[in-house]
Amino acid sequence: MAEFKSNKVVINAKPEKVFSFLADFNNFEKLLPEQVTNWQSTDKNCSFTIKGMADLAMHISDKNEYSLIRYSSEGKSPFPFNMDSLLNELGDGQTETQITINAKLNPMLKMMASRPLSNFVNILAEKLKEEMEG
Repeated sequence: MAEFKSNKVVINAKPEKVFSFLADFNNFEKLLPEQVTNWQSTDKNCSFTIKGMADLAMHISDKNEYSLIRYSSEGKSPFPFNMDSLLNELGDGQTETQITINAKLNPMLKMMASRPLSNFVNILAEKLKEEMEG
């Protein structure tokens, strides 16, 4: 499994607010980089295309209230993966967040996808901070 972790980001919002936002895929479109197209979502599932890379689909597969949401690949995704949003309450209305993707990639795909997936999780984390604080 290849692992791609975002930088840890401190958000000036309570974990309940961040968790609630992340628990609904309809909110995700606000977080996505321009390389993501063909976005479709319900509250529990989504599908999209990363330009030049792949068509992906995910569903919410696990939730630990206010601390973890796990999204898992489904359907047409070219490789199995999980994406975790980890939330840690810091007090004073702040939440530390980190987004991690664990993907089962062959060596060739890992070489090609490492930079885009690392950038993707960092963009998600940074845009989440902007959205929650904006």
